Amino acid sequence: MNIVVIGAGGVGGYYGGKLTQAGYDVTFIARGKHLQAIKSSGLEVKSIYGDFIVYPNVTDNIGEILRPDLVILGVKSWQVEGIAKALIEVIHEDTLVLPLQNGADNADKLRAILPHKNILAGLCKIVSRVETPGVIDHFAFDPEIVFGEYDNEKTSRILEVASIFNKAGIKNRISDDIHLDVWKKFLFITTISGIGAITRSVYGDIRADEDLRKIMYQTANEIVAVANAKGIALKNDDIEMILNVIDNFNHDTTASMQRDFMAGRPSELEDFNGYIVKLGKKLHIPTPVNSFTYHCLLPQERKVRGLT
Repeated sequence: MNIVVIGAGGVGGYYGGKLTQAGYDVTFIARGKHLQAIKSSGLEVKSIYGDFIVYPNVTDNIGEILRPDLVILGVKSWQVEGIAKALIEVIHEDTLVLPLQNGADNADKLRAILPHKNILAGLCKIVSRVETPGVIDHFAFDPEIVFGEYDNEKTSRILEVASIFNKAGIKNRISDDIHLDVWKKFLFITTISGIGAITRSVYGDIRADEDLRKIMYQTANEIVAVANAKGIALKNDDIEMILNVIDNFNHDTTASMQRDFMAGRPSELEDFNGYIVKLGKKLHIPTPVNSFTYHCLLPQERKVRGLT
């Protein structure tokens, strides 16, 4: 199995590291100092379940990939379309492309560019980051990959992917309704990310504030309304579920989008609150709280991207 992991950050670095440790032929697509560190000293993964170092293949050129069997996308949602265009020339008829980034429409972005038969749908659950070049820090949460065929069919190739993850010691689940599972993760990440980016506060402080908690509920209610209008069966119980998840995270946890804003990096704002605002307009669903969050953060997002 020739596996390519595009993006060697907190997501790709952890899961790709586990696959490499299990003996699979893994090639990472990385860049900059991170690329050089992995080339010279290997990829170090610090984890709450045990640290390890692996020495994978690594390059910054997608064109060097040779007929990959499985491509795992660990990049940000706003990078998916560009990656898909770069993959056109390197995938083969049976290549599987599995998106794991946050966001509700990553599989759709891929299917708009690549053959539908090559695209799986998925998500991951992990709290991790690049600590320093060449070093991944998995510092919270029990990692899991949830995935499936776009039409939820239980195919032999889906079972094979599950077997690969099992051999690598990666907790995984073949979803019965992958689009619903993706939206549940999206509900969680979008409810907390925007308010975290605005307040620059940790989960513990946000969830303890009565007014901020009310804003999270309002944000989540709008997401559920938009999802339902789109035919995704999110429920009010899912809102309680994700607030319970937020309540049980370590007090000092922050969302990845918040960390991007605080570090002055491009973020997934358009793919989170911005996506709900735009889809709400299309489906005629009011989204005033998501709109407020989106437009409060948009000036900084535009500045970072050089659009102002």
